[in-house]
Amino acid sequence: MTLRILVKTVLVGAAVAGLSACASTPPDQGPSKLAATETQQWMDRIKVDSAPDEILLAVHTGGLSANQSAALEALVSRWMEAEARELVVAAPNNAGAMAIQIRDRLALLGAGSRVRIIGVDPAAADQGAIRVGFVRYEARPIKCGRWENLTATRDNTVSENFGCAMAANIAAQVANPEDLLRPRDMTPADTGRRDTVLGKYRKGEVTSSVKDDQASGVVSKAIQ
Repeated sequence: MTLRILVKTVLVGAAVAGLSACASTPPDQGPSKLAATETQQWMDRIKVDSAPDEILLAVHTGGLSANQSAALEALVSRWMEAEARELVVAAPNNAGAMAIQIRDRLALLGAGSRVRIIGVDPAAADQGAIRVGFVRYEARPIKCGRWENLTATRDNTVSENFGCAMAANIAAQVANPEDLLRPRDMTPADTGRRDTVLGKYRKGEVTSSVKDDQASGVVSKAIQ
């Protein structure tokens, strides 16, 4: 084999090896999705527990009693304090009339349209009662470890507890710990302004709001 053929064979082999390496190695996608900053690592350690906050209401042919109305009022107060998502009324199929009365009572107390009624089998209901409640969330407190010597920074890394105090404060102060698990539902869009703007646009009119004195850039004539 001549020197020219040997060199050509080596180059072809190197090219094939390079192509196989490119095929087996994924392209650089940037930082790993599993990577987290030091502070985010502490935020991920916040554990949120959930538990139902419920009351049982006996079914009365005459509707809600005074004690039941008071219990609903206390439940709505706790629901508002917890900033929970919805109130659920689980009623046996033969207690639909009272379930509607409970829904109206909850709406009057401030729950509005955030009340949902679900039907349950009378045999599965607790003593044939109506269950009313919501899910309450609670963040567990975080215990930070011991602080090491903060002056020893020879390896140029953050301290072991960096970010712990911030995460502990968030866990202790968050109004609704469910916000640490998922974002809140979006409120419905306000279509009033949109319809007004589209109506003017279709007529060829100016869609912006009328300019008033507060939006003008006139220099004040007050005596200095």
